[in-house]
Amino acid sequence: MPTKDVLAAGAVVFRPGKRVLLVHRPRYDDWSFPKGKLDPGEHVTAAAVREVSEETGLHVRLGVPLSPQRYPITGGRTKQVSYWVGRAVGDPDVSDYRPNDEIDEVAWLPYDEAMARLTYDYDRSTLKEARSRRRQTHSVVVLRHGQARARKGWRQDDQLRPLVQLGRTQAQRLVPVLAAYDVTKIVSSGSMRCLETITPYADTTGWSIEVADGVSEEGATARSVVDVVDALVAGDESAVLCTHRPVVPAVLDALGVADTKLDPGAMLVVHLRQGTVTATEVHRPA
Repeated sequence: MPTKDVLAAGAVVFRPGKRVLLVHRPRYDDWSFPKGKLDPGEHVTAAAVREVSEETGLHVRLGVPLSPQRYPITGGRTKQVSYWVGRAVGDPDVSDYRPNDEIDEVAWLPYDEAMARLTYDYDRSTLKEARSRRRQTHSVVVLRHGQARARKGWRQDDQLRPLVQLGRTQAQRLVPVLAAYDVTKIVSSGSMRCLETITPYADTTGWSIEVADGVSEEGATARSVVDVVDALVAGDESAVLCTHRPVVPAVLDALGVADTKLDPGAMLVVHLRQGTVTATEVHRPA
């Protein structure tokens, strides 16, 4: 029977001046990027942010995804590490970091010095890729609402159709995923199933929900969808737009990305720089 990969996640974190964040692990006497294994049931994006925080004391937001690493480890297994470009949220100072048995040094290094300091060839390859994709972006997250009551069995106004228990669980699990991209703007259809999907994130972060009837099933038109999307693209903060399966293709068309099937509770993260799409990625609740 095939042995499952060990899953891990981390970030190649940059700050102005083309400096890269590296950590030293005394157990292995190596220099690498902050990373670590996923906790049971943890989403890979949340793990990346958590590991950077635990190993460096910095809170980061994720930018564009990088190619995953896969390499053999002891026991005949393979480790797969998912990476993103990262940016520190707030003060990037690590001078007060307290060394411990796991990480005894954290350093911001110029690119060339970081390339020389890294211990492993696969990390050098990742840094080379990250350098070409390091420019700051913001994200527009297109989110399909969670699993809702079946339309067939619902006798009231369809806009009042709520989530089922699975959908409410999906909504809770979306919270750390959206937080990983530092989403600060929340836009949603006014339908109950959309509002219930995004409310846990709003409650956790304190960000308000902006209701946009122009992306509801009942109110969406080609023009209204473009207007909502254009406002998000023009902004400089990361945003989430919660809408419905029939409206998703119009939203993606307005963003200029290929149509993508999203299951209930799934999201397409669109990374933008100066209005241009630089990368996309699909995530489902853990």
